[in-house]
Amino acid sequence: MPEGPEIRRAADRLEEAIKGKVLTDVWFAFPALQARQHELKGQRVTAIETRGKALLTHFSNGLTLYSHNQLYGVWRVVPTGKQPDSKRVLRVRLSSADKTLLLYSASDIELLDADGLAAHPFLNRVGPDVLDMSLTVAQVRERLLSKRFRRRQFSGLLLDQSFLAGLGNYLRVEILWHAGLAANHRAEDLSDAECDALAEALLAIPRLSYRTRGKPDENRHHGAIFSFNVFHRAGQTCKRCGGTIVRTTLSSRPFYWCPGCQK
Repeated sequence: MPEGPEIRRAADRLEEAIKGKVLTDVWFAFPALQARQHELKGQRVTAIETRGKALLTHFSNGLTLYSHNQLYGVWRVVPTGKQPDSKRVLRVRLSSADKTLLLYSASDIELLDADGLAAHPFLNRVGPDVLDMSLTVAQVRERLLSKRFRRRQFSGLLLDQSFLAGLGNYLRVEILWHAGLAANHRAEDLSDAECDALAEALLAIPRLSYRTRGKPDENRHHGAIFSFNVFHRAGQTCKRCGGTIVRTTLSSRPFYWCPGCQK
């Protein structure tokens, strides 16, 4: 499943293609949504935001299209009038004069007004988004040490969207390696320094992935770029201590770590 950085980059591409443009055609696959297509035709897309792994497309009449890609959903941007060959099932089509957004395979799609958005069960359940730049290390540290989360092992906590939205398996693996912690650690057992290191990594690693995964970041010293230190590197040498990275399964997901430096 795509994690927060991938969903945010997808939202950026969609917004660049259609923000501010009048919708000339709107189509939904689901009958309940088809009855509301007319409410969006002639409107403009005002913003496309993410909350964790959910994507919210806001329209000029105050409505919002909620979508969650889950495992198989994917958005595409194509020239209007073109529809690529695909074995995927088309769920949503939003067209302007020159660009069209296509959502394939997703099943969790709703059209919401302001009250529906405020009451949405998934959006009410998720925690702060790691890509929300107003979220600080101090706030994350406080959340880690809160009564609700301080006794949770990191193997499960870092996959729980109610803790921090947008985290997932590769981020869980890379964050714990960066902080030098094992998956069975809990916040209540950490020293102050370890807690600080984890809180910093919980924001720094997803944000670096969002900014630079696949391309250099010229604004960072030495052109820092996101790359995997442990994820999918079982049997390879740890870049930090020279130990051997191992693979196991935790919370039904593959987990990679270095026993040499993640004590």
